[in-house]
Amino acid sequence: MQLSLEGKHALVGGSTQGIGLAIAQELAALGASCTLIARNEVSLKEAITTLNTDAQQQHSYLVADYSDYENVKTVVAAYVAKQPIHILINNSGGPAAGPITDATPEAFFSAFQQHLICNQLITQQVIPGMKAAGYGRVINIISTSVKIPLKGLGVSNTIRGAVASWAKTMSNELAAYGITVNNILPGATATARLEAIVNNKSSKTGTAKEAVEHEMLEEIPMKRFGQPEEIAAAAAFLATPAAAYITGVSIPVDGGRTGSL
Repeated sequence: MQLSLEGKHALVGGSTQGIGLAIAQELAALGASCTLIARNEVSLKEAITTLNTDAQQQHSYLVADYSDYENVKTVVAAYVAKQPIHILINNSGGPAAGPITDATPEAFFSAFQQHLICNQLITQQVIPGMKAAGYGRVINIISTSVKIPLKGLGVSNTIRGAVASWAKTMSNELAAYGITVNNILPGATATARLEAIVNNKSSKTGTAKEAVEHEMLEEIPMKRFGQPEEIAAAAAFLATPAAAYITGVSIPVDGGRTGSL
């Protein structure tokens, strides 16, 4: 099985912490050179130091704010003009929790731009290089909510579903060029995002955080939260030559929680 990513260059979004950073670390461990993209330069510089360089990779970073999609487009376009990308990880922090009945138009607009629009603009920039190389992997980190909506995540459920449909459409259009487009659907994973969801529910309901976590764990057959490294392993496999015939799919990595096939 060909799992080496030596000679490949990856662009990884939201990669200063959590799942994004874990994916960058895994790709680097397989030999890829990684360019991290996030809005905090200090955190980016720290994250770079955690990446493997055994294959003499050259890691770098881009500073861009996903809340400003024009900024993201400009930064990425300037970069790929000099450095073609073989692997794109579309990843960004999720929208704030809350019921959909309380959601404002602004919340939907903001999430739509941060996720779908940024994904579209970044992917458009890297496609020419992937076509020229005859190798491309677009991997979107979404949520299991694209299969079954999650309680209390109204805006997120809506936007994640849109991204999944976008990805399926993109996969069909790019398949003939040897470019795959797939989605990883993380379940409850031990990240700052999960902590924020737990704290939010705890404060709104007056329930102890431990009780909130227990309730969530009871819905997971494995009875534990996932680790960022476990999500990263699935994403890294999809980035390798071994996954060349897998495209247009959404893969839950959730300890069995999603109650559908």
